[in-house]
Amino acid sequence: MRYRVIALFSAVLSVIAAFCTAAMAEEAKSDVKGIFLLTDYPAVTLRPGSTSSINLKLQNYGLPPERLTLAVNGVPAGWTANLIGGGQPVAAALAATNANVALELRLDVPKDAPVGTTNLTVSARGATIDATLPIEVKLATDLPAKLTLNPQLPELRGTSKSSFEFQLAIKNDSPKKVVASLSAQAPQNFDATYTEQYGSQELNALPLDPGQSKDVKLKVRPPNTIAAGKYNVAAKVSADDATATSDLVLDITGQPKIDIAGREGVLSAKASAGQETSIPVILTNSGTAPAEQIELSGSVPTGWKVNFEPKTVDRIAPNENKEVQALVTPAAKAVAGDYVTTVRAAARGESASQSFRVAVTTSTIWGIVGIALIGGALLVMIGAVVWFGRR
Repeated sequence: MRYRVIALFSAVLSVIAAFCTAAMAEEAKSDVKGIFLLTDYPAVTLRPGSTSSINLKLQNYGLPPERLTLAVNGVPAGWTANLIGGGQPVAAALAATNANVALELRLDVPKDAPVGTTNLTVSARGATIDATLPIEVKLATDLPAKLTLNPQLPELRGTSKSSFEFQLAIKNDSPKKVVASLSAQAPQNFDATYTEQYGSQELNALPLDPGQSKDVKLKVRPPNTIAAGKYNVAAKVSADDATATSDLVLDITGQPKIDIAGREGVLSAKASAGQETSIPVILTNSGTAPAEQIELSGSVPTGWKVNFEPKTVDRIAPNENKEVQALVTPAAKAVAGDYVTTVRAAARGESASQSFRVAVTTSTIWGIVGIALIGGALLVMIGAVVWFGRR
């Protein structure tokens, strides 16, 4: 009992300590007050002739909202510097208490700009506020390789029998020529290959000149037995120390698959010439979606007839089966022997067929009639012999 009390007391002390730490942190946070211009990257490297954007944030800690005029100072001649907010140029911003406003510094650097370092200053000034943010911009002609990979449509939908083709745009944003390696990470048993935009030649790498962009296709083929669902594929392009990736999605819908068999696997039956025989047929849906409106048909030898009961099956759920009857009538004058009857099933693009062997025996009535005819012929011959023998 004593140990339980000690353990409980220790747990209470831990909770109190955690509460005090959180309270102290909150109090320390509340001590920070003011309006600040912030960025994750206050020093960047650009190439002459390029356009780049630097993300900024106007943060208000604990002060009343105030309208602040925005400006960029220290912009060299020939450069263009704009502050963008909400997708359009802005000249002022107002941040609510304990909130922030997202901004963007967009720089257009001329091609003839000299290599070196330029110091810009972004300012936000109001009646009582004067916030500034220094940004260092370094111009260099030899920048690290940079690649971009953009899909035209990042998600495609189809069945497990579909071939998914993603259109990808690959761009070399570096100042030097690169050979970009192409790869893709797909689920197990998926086949993923890159091909030309207008051709079937498979690609493993792609040469790109500085600033050049090329379009390729990533063909992804899932296994036929894959279940319905969404599957992720990661497209990747790399060159030197640069890598670009794009997440793609395959939305695979269910697909029915019809199989035809006989009852207990028997694919044979016996029939008499001229008489209807019922052959049990088992329809199984081994796919991942319901098979609906399944139409039944058959092929039989000349002079035969085949019907089905029922003629149409409304629906078979995945991994379920239904039994129908194939009503086969051999020709009345069919010679005894084995014949082949083919049963077909079709349901909205999905079809299957199976052959059944039908052993035909001639009717007993015809045998009796034949024997009677032979007997009659013999009697006629005997009578003729007796008649002419007397004469």
